[in-house]
Amino acid sequence: MFDTPGPRLFALPPGVDFPRAVVDGLRDRLGDGDPAAIARVEIFVNTTRMARRLREIFDSGPASLLPRIRLVTDLADPQMRAALPRPVPGLRRRLELTHLVARLLEQEPDLAPRAALFDLSDSLAALMEEMQTEGVPPDRIATLDVTDQSGHWQRALSFLRIVQGYFAADSAPDQPALTRLALQALQARWAETPPQHPILVAGSTGSRGTTHDFMKTVAGLPQGAVILPGFDSDLPGPVWEQLTDPLTGEDHPQFRFARLLRELALDPSEVAPWSDAPAPSPARNRLISLALRPAPVTHQWLSEGPALPDLVETTADLTLVEAPDKRQEAQAIALRLRQAVADGQSAALITPDRMLTRQVTAALDPLGILPDDSAGTPAQLTPPGRLMRHVAQLMESPLSAELLLTLLKHPLCHRGGGRGPHLLNTRELELHIRRSGWPYPQPGQIRDWGSAADCAGWAEWVARTFCDRAIPGAQPLAVWLDRHVALAEAITAGSDSTDPGALWDENAGRVLRRMVEALQEEAAHGTDMGARDYADLFGALLSREEVRDRDAPHPLIRIWGTQEARVMGADLLILAGLTEGTWPEMPGADPWLNRRMRAEAGLLLPERRIGLAAHDFQQAAGAREVWLTRPLKSDEAETVPSRWLNRLMNLMRGLPGRNGPEAIETMRARGAQWLALAETAERPIPAAPAPRPSPAPPVASRPDRLSVTEIRRLIRDPFAIYAKHCLRLRPLDPLMRAPDALMRGIILHAVLERFVRDTIDTPEALSPDHLDSLAREALEPLPYPTIRRLWQSRLARISHWFCETEIARRKLARPTPNGFEVKGRAALPELGFTLTATADRIDLDARGGAHLYDYKTGAAPSKSEQQHFDKQLLLEAAMAEAGAFEGLDPRHVARAVFISLKPGGPDEVPAPLDEAPPDQVWDEFRQLIAAYADPDRGYTARRALMKDTDIADYDHLSRFGEWDVTDPPVKRGLT
Repeated sequence: MFDTPGPRLFALPPGVDFPRAVVDGLRDRLGDGDPAAIARVEIFVNTTRMARRLREIFDSGPASLLPRIRLVTDLADPQMRAALPRPVPGLRRRLELTHLVARLLEQEPDLAPRAALFDLSDSLAALMEEMQTEGVPPDRIATLDVTDQSGHWQRALSFLRIVQGYFAADSAPDQPALTRLALQALQARWAETPPQHPILVAGSTGSRGTTHDFMKTVAGLPQGAVILPGFDSDLPGPVWEQLTDPLTGEDHPQFRFARLLRELALDPSEVAPWSDAPAPSPARNRLISLALRPAPVTHQWLSEGPALPDLVETTADLTLVEAPDKRQEAQAIALRLRQAVADGQSAALITPDRMLTRQVTAALDPLGILPDDSAGTPAQLTPPGRLMRHVAQLMESPLSAELLLTLLKHPLCHRGGGRGPHLLNTRELELHIRRSGWPYPQPGQIRDWGSAADCAGWAEWVARTFCDRAIPGAQPLAVWLDRHVALAEAITAGSDSTDPGALWDENAGRVLRRMVEALQEEAAHGTDMGARDYADLFGALLSREEVRDRDAPHPLIRIWGTQEARVMGADLLILAGLTEGTWPEMPGADPWLNRRMRAEAGLLLPERRIGLAAHDFQQAAGAREVWLTRPLKSDEAETVPSRWLNRLMNLMRGLPGRNGPEAIETMRARGAQWLALAETAERPIPAAPAPRPSPAPPVASRPDRLSVTEIRRLIRDPFAIYAKHCLRLRPLDPLMRAPDALMRGIILHAVLERFVRDTIDTPEALSPDHLDSLAREALEPLPYPTIRRLWQSRLARISHWFCETEIARRKLARPTPNGFEVKGRAALPELGFTLTATADRIDLDARGGAHLYDYKTGAAPSKSEQQHFDKQLLLEAAMAEAGAFEGLDPRHVARAVFISLKPGGPDEVPAPLDEAPPDQVWDEFRQLIAAYADPDRGYTARRALMKDTDIADYDHLSRFGEWDVTDPPVKRGLT
């Protein structure tokens, strides 16, 4: 195939469909002679996707034999593979490193927190693989100059010594080490007997040390050649010569090619085109090449820029979309992809931003378009993955109501049979948990509820399967995994079946099953760990798995990562998310070596990933039609344009003689058209805002019974009374009832009632110590240790005050055994209305006078509030004078007092009985109820709330926000 001496480098320009050009060039060079010649060709590619694409192109015709297509990461043929040791699975190596790092942290806990165990193990494994790939022995790192950072370096060396044993000659190699061993064996064999058949390396940039060395070896073979993708032939010779120092040039897209040329002693002019396939836009390639020049030579913009062709024509197929935010960016991209489908045009979205690709996929879904996403779905987000993560939580912490309902409602739960009854029982159990306030359901509670709800069998399954699964202490990895899988399968099977097949049946389940089986096979190499460490390990392994959707995607619309874009071709490429920090991504922090130390050791610099991303950008930007998109804002913050987009814009702005500014505006105008379409597509249909409601239902539908605590709401927010009693809507109780003011008030009322009862006949027990002991006993069942201590301390701060004032209260009146939580009811017969009440405490004095007390955990209402809005205690006084409380018939009401127990300063706030006597209060109450017995009287929303910022339970129902409290209410008669 080749009649010139090596080394040989060939190239294809940016924008060319690389796999097709490789095949076309190979067929042109072999001609129509020996049909078996192509079968003797051996092609090494960098990804399985590239190999698959090459086979597809060969299969599409004309008919011929196939060359041998192999991966550069699999250099050993069957004979060599038999002679080399078997590689250690990567999972086993990570488990071994986790074990070693865990032991080190146990011996020296000051090195790092235990929570960093898996991050450190993964980072250490990545460093070891990189050392093996780049051929860097541990000794070279140990001898680095660290005079200015000895403290950090000593800590890092403690971890780096862990991997030293894996580089010993008798150590079993992992895959990167085996690939280097295979390369060394291949180089030795080829040095003795060079192969005479054609060997090609196609599509690799040589960014990894082993691949770079293999490319150099192949380039020097008698019939060997390397085909470089996206080679910039417009780059001048002096610039190539400057791309030598990794510290200054590795972020350039052509740096790896410059390094290969230098080591092969070749000039860029000696790199010949592999085929005659022209670049879709040579003029645009020149523009991109000049824009991406290294920073030290950007002065060449001034000398070479004026020689560029007219930039309006050059960028005729280039569109710039600068969206207001990421949502608008995704919508514009989705509309353009929809247009591509209508035109029969193949299109691909290229971005490293996975959140953006999900937004675009979601926007395409209503349009009936499912893109072919090369990355698939992370396994941890699939139904089996989510179930396994929740089950792992079940083993590390007590069962909470939230976790229980999450598992019971999971789509894979109880899939063995009886899914319908299971969902009905789950609904009833949830409502009961919300009503009863079970933050941490207990087996006995669930069984008792099941017996009462006539689903004892299902409740027994729930109690047996979900409760008491938290396991303390360390266990071997194999034990954790067996328990984890068994529990997940039991949850999937359900109460009436033993079949867990639904967990593993679908595509996601099969991927998860393979991961679990691999972990079971290597579990013996793991370390003993606690439940939390196991959950973290399983989650970390699960996050690495991807699940491809088995549904048939649209044949024209694809979503690619930057690496896939190198080996595929499409009519339209959309380069999205072009903001700094997204594309290119910022290099992550290296806990082991800084930038200078990496350069001295011969390891890859952080800029390597930026350089690879720059090469991907340059190659994709040369396609036939290209979109460049970015959001102007992300998460309410201004974004910075990608450095490549920024350079391109700056270069064009500085070339008015080449119509650069006009070209930018034309590119933006094309993008603005699509942004306008996206805005139009999302523009809501105009609708008039809702008025402030004041519904007036029929009198027969209005409430005929209210409690004294609801009268305040009737005065301040009548709409809430309408929603609760007329529409019978109740706010849903929280699933995990927080230890809020309501709970604190319930507990405090119970403590004070018991304290006062205990001291009726034993006044010597009226002491802060006794009150504190009762509080501790009442708070003990509360499943919140911190809140228990906090509330205990708060009560202790007011216990002395309460005991002192209680002694004063006892001098005025004496508590009675039936004077606690006293229920009462009073009727308005002429209106057919009943007022109910439950008084916290009613004491009687020697003259038969009633002393009403109401406990408040917060501030008590002021005198003015009681007169106009909060009439609870005043109404209770009126009811007491009317003899409305069971078992009590006082002659009169002597006092009515709020006992405010706020931590900042407890106080007694009396009701203004002198200014609002019971008879007057009752008459005003009768007038209030009579007003709402009028059919024309409406229940106005937020009539007189304390503050405009107060939140009412039914604000969403009244559509507050569409109207304001200054708007007049609109009465609406209901029938």
